[in-house]
Amino acid sequence: HGGEGELSAAYAAEMQKLPNVRYISFDFHRVCGSSNFENLEILYEQISEDFEKQGYFLIDVGGKILEEQKGIIRSNCIDCLDRTNVTQSFLAQKSLDHQLRQIGVLTSSECISMFDEDYRKFRTLWAEQGDDISLEYAGTHALKGDLVRYGRQTLAGAIKDGMSALSRYYLNNFHDGIRQDAIDLVSGHYTVNRNGLSPFQLNGFDSLSYLPIASALLVGGLTMTTLTLSQAGRNSQQFLTSVVCAGVAAGVMAMVKVNGREFCSRPRLCGLL
Repeated sequence: HGGEGELSAAYAAEMQKLPNVRYISFDFHRVCGSSNFENLEILYEQISEDFEKQGYFLIDVGGKILEEQKGIIRSNCIDCLDRTNVTQSFLAQKSLDHQLRQIGVLTSSECISMFDEDYRKFRTLWAEQGDDISLEYAGTHALKGDLVRYGRQTLAGAIKDGMSALSRYYLNNFHDGIRQDAIDLVSGHYTVNRNGLSPFQLNGFDSLSYLPIASALLVGGLTMTTLTLSQAGRNSQQFLTSVVCAGVAAGVMAMVKVNGREFCSRPRLCGLL
């Protein structure tokens, strides 16, 4: 829907132009919901033939290459990275089961989930990897981590996800510009020019300077409106004060809405695409 729908359609169209690439659109929310992790089997059924054909790299103790990997499976969530890690951990488990069966560690009827200690280590590895990647990109631990770690959503995990979602909203709006600058600098996307102007020269609004003022005016205006409005029926001056305070609050809200992007933290080294 909306911008994400347009992005999904455009991405699918571009994938059709690439040889030897098969693209599958999978609606994680619709099929799996918030807890039905096992429904990823539906996705696996769609890709199982390609999954087995791509193989994996296998070399014996003598250095002889017995099998080579011929492809990869990439998961790319359209709006975040959390469902990507859930899906990749599921596919990694399928791949590990397949490899262990082929080299004789598991029988054809066995899978790693039957061995509690090994399975716990496997899931912990993927859950912690998801957290590390999420901390780098989003500033919080991964959402839906319980699905990877325990195979189900827990109450504590749901509360943690809610807190992380709120933290992400704040970080995304007021800190991600600095994070993107760091990535651009470390990755070499931005080249430092000793003779050029500093990219950190402020032009126009700066969120750190203006947002606290706007927030204080908004909260103060709403508070004064509430306090004075309760006495407005007995005092016309109180009513006038309420109108003025409400007007200030409404004006600040309108200004923030119109200039919302300017109040957010934006990358300065390379700007936005």
